[in-house]
Amino acid sequence: MKYVSYTHNGRVTYGHVEGDKVSDLGAISGAPADLVAALKADALASLTAEATIPFADIQLLPVVTNPAKIFCVGHNYESHRVETGRAKVGHPSIFLRFADTLNSHEGAVLRPKSSTSLDYEAELAIIIGKGGRYISEADAMNHVAGFTCANDVSVRDWQWHTTQFAPGKNFPTTCPLGPWMVTPDEIADLNAVSVTSRLNGQVMQHATLDHLLFPLPVIIEYLSGFTMLNPGDVILTGTPGGVGAKREPPVWMKAGDVIEVEVSGVGLLKNTIIDEA
Repeated sequence: MKYVSYTHNGRVTYGHVEGDKVSDLGAISGAPADLVAALKADALASLTAEATIPFADIQLLPVVTNPAKIFCVGHNYESHRVETGRAKVGHPSIFLRFADTLNSHEGAVLRPKSSTSLDYEAELAIIIGKGGRYISEADAMNHVAGFTCANDVSVRDWQWHTTQFAPGKNFPTTCPLGPWMVTPDEIADLNAVSVTSRLNGQVMQHATLDHLLFPLPVIIEYLSGFTMLNPGDVILTGTPGGVGAKREPPVWMKAGDVIEVEVSGVGLLKNTIIDEA
């Protein structure tokens, strides 16, 4: 099943995708108000409505519009760890994003006036379905509602001001998430899932999830060891090698560029860069 958050005729709602049509689960009497609320109520799987709205008539939102937390895992592919010169570590490297950095499929990504060092990072994102604390690695995947594509767009010079990542990872519009959430039953072999970025049609990054240094269950166990995971929380699981900052010469995104993130079995996330006014 594929779920989207979207606007249609001025209404913000959510639904599931069937071919070229979408349902309106938010219109069901007594239904939770949004996708996160449906996850919190453990109601998403029980909500049913006919998909009658043409997909072409809706405007997609970030698939999760209001997560309590957005976690990001740094240097989680060996190819990216090597290109950045990072030492091997015994635990995942975690940083956080603000919810107001979220962007949608086909949403414009702003290149800020204060930097020209705008970079891409293709990632698989996890959406938590069942909350918990001290989740075991063996039980971790039972807490996953689904997967989506993410682009951890990074303003590198601000990221490198100090050893703390937060400024370069929290500019407005720099976390595209979508186009939809795919439920785990849609993925036959998670390790074989590939993560690819294309800049103006040219492949920049490509790797499969079996190259993750810290696999998804390990990440979930680790995060739940220091904080409560809540339904609707988002986890960006890391990016492969090939980022623009580590190319010779560096490749920075500029106005007019089109950046795509494709996760096999999940979807294609596409955004265009524009200059901040």
